[in-house]
Amino acid sequence: MSEDEHLSAPSPLNKPRCADVRLVNTAAELEIGTKDLLAGDGPLAIDAERASGFKYSQRAYLIQLHRRNSPILLIDPIAIGVEDPAAFSRLATAINGIPWILHAATQDIPCLAELGLRPTKIIDTELAGRLLGLDRVGLGSMVQELMSLALAKEHSAADWSTRPLPETWLNYAALDVDVLPELAERLLGELTRADKLEWAEQEFNHLLSFAPKAAKVDKWRGASGLNTIRDERGFAVVKSVWQAREELGKRLDVSPGRLIPDSSLIELAISRPKTKGEMSANKKFAGRASRSYLDTWWAALNEGLKDPKPPEMRIKSEGIPNHRVWAHKHPEADARLQALKAAMTKLSGEYSVPTENILTPDYMRQLAWNLEIKYEDEVQEFLRNCGARGWQLDLVSAEFSACLTDQPIAGSQNSQAVEHEEL
Repeated sequence: MSEDEHLSAPSPLNKPRCADVRLVNTAAELEIGTKDLLAGDGPLAIDAERASGFKYSQRAYLIQLHRRNSPILLIDPIAIGVEDPAAFSRLATAINGIPWILHAATQDIPCLAELGLRPTKIIDTELAGRLLGLDRVGLGSMVQELMSLALAKEHSAADWSTRPLPETWLNYAALDVDVLPELAERLLGELTRADKLEWAEQEFNHLLSFAPKAAKVDKWRGASGLNTIRDERGFAVVKSVWQAREELGKRLDVSPGRLIPDSSLIELAISRPKTKGEMSANKKFAGRASRSYLDTWWAALNEGLKDPKPPEMRIKSEGIPNHRVWAHKHPEADARLQALKAAMTKLSGEYSVPTENILTPDYMRQLAWNLEIKYEDEVQEFLRNCGARGWQLDLVSAEFSACLTDQPIAGSQNSQAVEHEEL
């Protein structure tokens, strides 16, 4: 390593710079900590740790709060919720109106909302990094680039439902909110200098209405390996065992994939064992709960085998066809889509913003499919109705109109939602 490289190496941050880090396990400790938070300065850095991949629910198992000149609170919402269900309602009232700083806000908003915690203003540091065109927008990467600090991230995939939480995990959790106030301040400054602060504020305001997408009705169709099943009866088995796994996972609060993996669902659909013993002897039917809940899987298998109305292998849905088939089946729409993609690539390079942040890709596909829309005012109205923000409309409307007016005039045969086979 050269002398210059050594001087520019980021400083390791192995523990929070804030000296007052508190593990909050009781409602009384939360009340005291909240008062100390309110005495701090600036926005509220907030983070949540879940147990994704371990638990069925997406609830928060640890919440971290911090403001400048205030302590870092590491809050156990499980213990406090059992002791005093109203504790988080009081916290929500106390912090109401204080702007939140989150990194990748859409990941944490749902589990915080379950506790009654909802922001009135948001600063999303990941989204700010995207608008600035940073190559890497993970928290550790951004802290290293903008603050010259190396942030330890080794516990990001931990099972945060573990109790008691190891000291090293708590240290990791505290680091996340320790750096957020300074990181946010630097990002807002960079956005101002790049003349993108207004863009960011529109995006942050848009996050206030964020809600996760509703779960698909036929979620089981997403099972890995389903494409290897060649008949409807096999689909019925996968569906039945999948649903049994979901119900058991929910009841036990265990991630379904930790009970039996998708490969076990597919194996049952292919092998279709004739006895419970044959199922148990099948080494390809694996998973932590494959034998301990053998009766559950056996019952589900037989329910699938006897289903009087097995699910269709191909389903029909309303909406536009998958854009991957347009080149062959809908060439006019595909030509429009390719023109829009080219315009988007140009804008992305010009403004150093990823294409998906300039405009939601689905909005662009919807516009391409509606063949009669081509003029700037039509483009703007259509995208606004889709949900595009003002800054996005300012960037894309004229560019999109220019490339669409170069396309052949088309009728409106595709302007209505059509039924199609989902491939």
